[in-house]
Amino acid sequence: MKTITITDLAQIEEIINHCPYCMVGITDADGNPYVVPMNFAYRDGTVYLHSGPEGSKVELATQHPQVCITFCEGHELVYMHRQVACSYSMKSRSVICRGKVQFIEDMAEKRKVLDFFMSRHTDNECTYSDPAVRHVKIWEVKVEEMTCKSFGLRANET
Repeated sequence: MKTITITDLAQIEEIINHCPYCMVGITDADGNPYVVPMNFAYRDGTVYLHSGPEGSKVELATQHPQVCITFCEGHELVYMHRQVACSYSMKSRSVICRGKVQFIEDMAEKRKVLDFFMSRHTDNECTYSDPAVRHVKIWEVKVEEMTCKSFGLRANET
C-alpha cells in the first residue's frame, strides 16, 4: 500500500467539504494536546467553527490560539494479501490545517457565518435571535499551512 500527497486545491477542498465534522487540536495549559470534534464551515482558505461562549475549548483557544484542524474521509479496509496482517491498511484521505483562532464578535458578521454554516446542511432560510447570536462563539481560523494525503492505495492507484 502506498501514501500519496495531494496538492491540487480543488481536490483538497472537495475532501474538506465532504466531511460532516472536523477534529480540532488545541494545546492545554500544561502543553498537552486537547482534541475535540467540531462542526465547521470552510471557505476561501478559512475554517469557521462554533461553540458555546465559554468552556474548556474556548479558554484553551484563547490562551493558545494556534490550532490544528483535521478532516478525514473514506474509511475502507483494504489489503494486498488476505492472510498477511501487515498488508492491511485503511484507504482514506485526510487534510491537516494549521492556523490561529480569532473569535468573531460583530453581530452582523456572526449572522453571516451562521448562515454559511446552515447552508452546508439545509436549503431553508434561517433566522437567529439576538440572544442566540450573542451567546454563540464563532471561531475563525485562517489556514496558514495545509497538507493532504491519500492512504491505503494499491500500486496502480493514484
